[in-house]
Amino acid sequence: MAALSDGMNYAPKGKPAAVVKPGEFVFAATGLYHGHIYGMCNGLIEAGGILKSYYDPNPVYMENFAKNFPNARPAPGEEAILQDPEIRLVAGAAKTSDRCALGMRVMAAGKDYFTDKAPLTTLEQLAQAREMVKKTGRKYAVYYSERIHVESAVFAGQLVEQGAIGRVVQVIGFGPHRLGAAGRPDWFFIKKYYGGILCDIGSHNVEQILYYTGAKDGAVVRSQIANYNHPQYPELDDFGDAQIVLDNNATGYFRVDWFTPDGLQMWGDGRLFILGTEGFIEQRKYMNLGFKGSGGGHVFLANGKEETYYHVEGKVGYPYFGRLILDCLNRTEYAMTQEHAFKAAELSLIAQRDAAVLEAPKR
Repeated sequence: MAALSDGMNYAPKGKPAAVVKPGEFVFAATGLYHGHIYGMCNGLIEAGGILKSYYDPNPVYMENFAKNFPNARPAPGEEAILQDPEIRLVAGAAKTSDRCALGMRVMAAGKDYFTDKAPLTTLEQLAQAREMVKKTGRKYAVYYSERIHVESAVFAGQLVEQGAIGRVVQVIGFGPHRLGAAGRPDWFFIKKYYGGILCDIGSHNVEQILYYTGAKDGAVVRSQIANYNHPQYPELDDFGDAQIVLDNNATGYFRVDWFTPDGLQMWGDGRLFILGTEGFIEQRKYMNLGFKGSGGGHVFLANGKEETYYHVEGKVGYPYFGRLILDCLNRTEYAMTQEHAFKAAELSLIAQRDAAVLEAPKR
């Protein structure tokens, strides 16, 4: 049940949908700190990629990874992966503050990079990443899993593209997570390493706001962070929210927190609301509250023609990974443009940097 209770190790599995022949796209994994690396590798393998090798200096991470991917072989070190001419892409879920440096090494070695979110922790790192992408022509792809690896999110995007709700004018996202402090590494509670809540899990929501509104840029109007109930971790933001106005005049709001109660069936009741000029969509991504075992993939649509409920779990798939593989092979940008991936990170970092710090509510 770890996948249900612990978002850190939530690694969806879909139906195999290979876009390449066996051996045509070989990749490796390094920086195995975060459990999202399993979902990242699952997605690439289901799209036809071959996971050749993996490495992390921590032997526990190596052992756990080997159990999940027995067909891959351990590498003697990171350099062996970077020097392997057969490897086209390196996937990594390193400590958040180390993800940019890892990406620099990967791209300098002539390989594409696929990192867990948040892809970096400072605007200075973002400038370095942008410059390295420009210099090398390599990709700095980001695993914004709450959209690309969630079937309700994929399906909602298809509805928006089909014009089911007209022009999108607002996106509101809620990203609650269970803290599970005992299972977190020490660095997770130090802000210079994890970046803050709006930088970290907030980046998921900013990416979705940009995606569903079709915006290229935006301005953070207001952002807030707080440590409401975890004084034992003074550098932890356990709450954050932000309002964004997009360059096409649509708006976005999101709230993220570490307050998922133990009695909830899932690690977080992630929801997203998309308001259009002709209707609206609600996603209940991982569960339907009050219905045990309901699973994820709940989409609700209302427009001028219908009021419809869709349960899309196991029916939509995850096209991002196949598109990413083809983008790497063909040097295209169908999975996600580089600027979109970076802009989501940029707005998240600005929201974190400029956030007002709130004190605990007074009773």
